[in-house]
Amino acid sequence: MACKKTSVPFRGTKEQEEQLRQIVAELKDQPGSLMPIMQKAQEIYGYLPIEVQTMISEWTGIPMEKIYGVATFYAQFALAPKGEYRISVCLGTACYVKGSQGVYDKISEVLGIGEGECTADGKFSLDSCRCVGACGLAPVMMINDDVYGRLTPDQVPAILAKY
Repeated sequence: MACKKTSVPFRGTKEQEEQLRQIVAELKDQPGSLMPIMQKAQEIYGYLPIEVQTMISEWTGIPMEKIYGVATFYAQFALAPKGEYRISVCLGTACYVKGSQGVYDKISEVLGIGEGECTADGKFSLDSCRCVGACGLAPVMMINDDVYGRLTPDQVPAILAKY
């Protein structure tokens, strides 16, 4: 199913930029500093948009291609913001066999977003995961810390309406 791409505008503040500038100044001359700089940048901004990657590149002299390569290689880095309500649908074996793909597809359809995306209003983001440890409740999804089990796609709109 094709998902509509949404773009949430970058909303970095001068305070965040100054925090990042200080971290880069402290770390940039140390061997292996790129990962710690990127981790701190994600702590500051919540994700690593192209604007933040560009600042890191300019201030460290590290080529943008290398920064982007690291950001896309390691699962710890997010290139898109996470929503106020972070939805994670388990696509592990037990959940998948019991129909979690249909639940995931319904969420994607209702919200108009796909894997790793965030709604334009910043309210919801959608991700899949491999196991939440609640196989007896399959299929399972989480919205922040709330767990929903034994789901069917037709339950999705009412659950999302609570948020």
